[in-house]
Amino acid sequence: MTTRMPVHTPYDGSAQPFTIGLLQLDLKDWIEIDGNLLAYLAEKQRLFALYGDKIFVEEPGTEGAQKEVLDLLAAHLIERYPETYGREGDLITIAGWGEPVPLGAADTPFLHRAASLVQEDLVLMRKDERRGWHLAAASLSFPSSWTLLEKFGRSMDDIHAPVPDFGAGTRNAGLITRMFDNLRLDRPVQRMNWSLQPDGDLYHPLASHQKGARYTEEDIAAQSYVRVERQTLRKLPASGDILFTIRIYLDPISALKKHPECSAVAEAFARQLEALNPAQLHYKGIMTIRDRLIEALKRL
Repeated sequence: MTTRMPVHTPYDGSAQPFTIGLLQLDLKDWIEIDGNLLAYLAEKQRLFALYGDKIFVEEPGTEGAQKEVLDLLAAHLIERYPETYGREGDLITIAGWGEPVPLGAADTPFLHRAASLVQEDLVLMRKDERRGWHLAAASLSFPSSWTLLEKFGRSMDDIHAPVPDFGAGTRNAGLITRMFDNLRLDRPVQRMNWSLQPDGDLYHPLASHQKGARYTEEDIAAQSYVRVERQTLRKLPASGDILFTIRIYLDPISALKKHPECSAVAEAFARQLEALNPAQLHYKGIMTIRDRLIEALKRL
């Protein structure tokens, strides 16, 4: 993948860590495509061949909603990115990619086919009386310090239990439930999240404490990558389910040097690290390296 100036920098103070921080989303900006599209698709294909049962899950009865996602996504991509996506009969073609994606009957589940069109991972959230909103199906190739199997079928409270101040009974948990309940068809939303990791791997299921243990005494900036998650939520018109998209941007800290406001962004990033409490540092897996990271950012 090509190294470029970071596209999103939520660590610049524009989004506070461990807050919900929702913003309205213009539907034309629903999916983000860049020059790394084919590299992401190839990595998804490679990972699915290795870890298929860890990357795709589905509850019975979600097939209709999965098809709804595939149809909505295909129509959006052809309209928004006509230079990249096209349609030939029942197939969606991708420029430079030799494997068109079928819209109709095929052996591959609909949601996984949808995810094979884009750099985003796709998660289908459904509400029932027993669990409330829960993870009902997903094609997730690029997890950020969690695994799909541990979240599959779990309620929102269970999914967010490890996150400081987001577990059952917290104010944030209540806000999330109300936001899901009240999400409108014409008002999709987005948010940003960030973390740090000691390598450039998109597939990162390691728990935070495992991740933190992999840092060495070498130059911390040279071995640290900023992982930004751009998340969107969109209510599906037919099923009433909610599609949660997760787009990963992964950049070495050194890429900040290319940013036109490098100094200001690096200083704001250092301030965010300084403000994290012990529980938050542990969750992000940077308890032992926080001070070294701050010094490296200040040197930028």
